[in-house]
Amino acid sequence: MISKIFVDTNILIYSLDQFDPVKQKKSRELLETLTENFQGVISTQVLQEFYVTAVNKLGADPLLIKDILYAYEWFEIVIITPDRIKEAIDCSIINRLSFWDALIVVAAESANCERLWSEDLNDGQVIRGVRIENPL
Repeated sequence: MISKIFVDTNILIYSLDQFDPVKQKKSRELLETLTENFQGVISTQVLQEFYVTAVNKLGADPLLIKDILYAYEWFEIVIITPDRIKEAIDCSIINRLSFWDALIVVAAESANCERLWSEDLNDGQVIRGVRIENPL
């Protein structure tokens, strides 16, 4: 059985970031592997953050980013619900995380992901049964 991997926004952003070609190449390879193996999981939060960051920080064309969002529909997508928001509040308090990072963890847990790829959390840490990995 192939394990599911939750992908944080920063991995998606690096796949477009021309200012860091090493991370761009690595991120693209990682995303390609997840797509081929149907392992990738993201959330509606990640989709929103990706759009805003790509447009506002990378200066990407909004319609281009909208088109790229279609490609991410191949991933399993976790919908952020009121219950998940409440779980994230608890997770942020218990684990001393920002609310937004806790919401990512809760989304990964809800999809039964074994791993969460992110630069924003501590590599090797396990939160709510999800192992944090920095693949970059």
